[in-house]
Amino acid sequence: MESAPLMLSVSGARGIVGRSMTPEVAARFAAAFGSWLLEQADDRSPRVCIGRDGRASGDQIGRGAIEGLTACGCDVIDLGVVTTPTTGLMISTLGCDGGMCITASHNPIQWNGLKCLDRDGVAPPPAIADTIIERFRRSEGDELESTRAGTCTTDSTATEAHVQRVKEAVDIDSIRSAGFTVVLDSVNASGSEGGRRLMETLGVGLVHLNSQVSGEFAHTPEPIRENLGSLCEATADDERAHCGFAQDPDADRLAIVDENGMYIGEEYTLVIAAMSALRLWGPTVLATNLSTSRMIDDVAALHPGARVQRTAVGEANVVEAIKRDKGHLGGEGNGGVILPRVCFVRDSLSSMALVLDHMAATGLSISELVGSVPSYSMIKTKLQYDPAGDDMVQRMLDDVAIAFKDAQVDRTDGVRIDLEQGWVHLRASNTEPVIRLIAEATSTTEAEALRDRVAEVAGLGS
Repeated sequence: MESAPLMLSVSGARGIVGRSMTPEVAARFAAAFGSWLLEQADDRSPRVCIGRDGRASGDQIGRGAIEGLTACGCDVIDLGVVTTPTTGLMISTLGCDGGMCITASHNPIQWNGLKCLDRDGVAPPPAIADTIIERFRRSEGDELESTRAGTCTTDSTATEAHVQRVKEAVDIDSIRSAGFTVVLDSVNASGSEGGRRLMETLGVGLVHLNSQVSGEFAHTPEPIRENLGSLCEATADDERAHCGFAQDPDADRLAIVDENGMYIGEEYTLVIAAMSALRLWGPTVLATNLSTSRMIDDVAALHPGARVQRTAVGEANVVEAIKRDKGHLGGEGNGGVILPRVCFVRDSLSSMALVLDHMAATGLSISELVGSVPSYSMIKTKLQYDPAGDDMVQRMLDDVAIAFKDAQVDRTDGVRIDLEQGWVHLRASNTEPVIRLIAEATSTTEAEALRDRVAEVAGLGS
């Protein structure tokens, strides 16, 4: 039987539905968030919008979250099934004090979770996330109570508002005139409606796979190579198709398939979006995490004045760097692009629009854009571990840092080792009970050698 940890982190709470994630757990976690919002609200009822990613369990977990929020005095606006970035955008649109997404992102169907967003539509920084988690832990067995029960209303305008915001960020006439056709896999989840509406607005022909908002995933939902065989085949077989796109369940990540039906790798989503942003708005800071490919550095190097700011893994950390340095774009190498002029959440709709804009402006295909930057080989390994064994993880990180003390070592998040031939990043995941080991070099042989050296020092085997 699969273990059922409740993962609590800067990304919120995630667990196995019916075991570690139940309506009762959702109510307690939402109340912990709501009580924090109440303290920030100057003796008024905080307004909170809430959306869910379309999983079958989302309705019951969402009801639990609404109960927790209203019980501690929050007024809730239920957006229904919408993407995570849509929820983030609607916080400011509706004048809310925060938001909550019922999602487990790319995790398999048996998982669900809750992600908190502050008044800026951003995941709370680590210090505040820790405060919310501590309140949740202290609340076990307590009754939810408030001097005033909050209300719950609904809003059905969120997806259209999101599409319109994305439309304003790109050259819609250029995209329309290009005559593109796209194959889109929405994995039967929250990105289906927004993806369809965006393509209609941009004048792009659409072949829509897994377009029902049923919550019944047609394949393992993480948008990586091994899960996107049908998208690759459909794109290769359709002579009209210029590319294929794949969303994850809450539609904050995007993977791309080229015009020949080849999966190009999730790292390229941010790379091509960065190319587009630098062309549209000029040199800027590109914020990304320590686990992201060096390709983003190569793109920045082509634009004098542009630079890359590395952060710890986690959307909140990337957003903090974007805001601090007034950057025009940020994101992570997992296919997540953050376009601040739309919202401060990773957003597959913004990603698709930026990619199509750059294709239209340059006249280059996806395969040609991929060929325009240096290529690397990246190996991503993940190993199960017991989250209770944090001492073991810390020992591994210390051993690796000591063994590579003569290299460039970054301890911001786990340990990243930069060498001339490549880099390696070792860290514990925030969202799953796994250790992540990522290595990148100019060849697969070199990447494997780097991975194996670090794995040996850490006692993980090869």
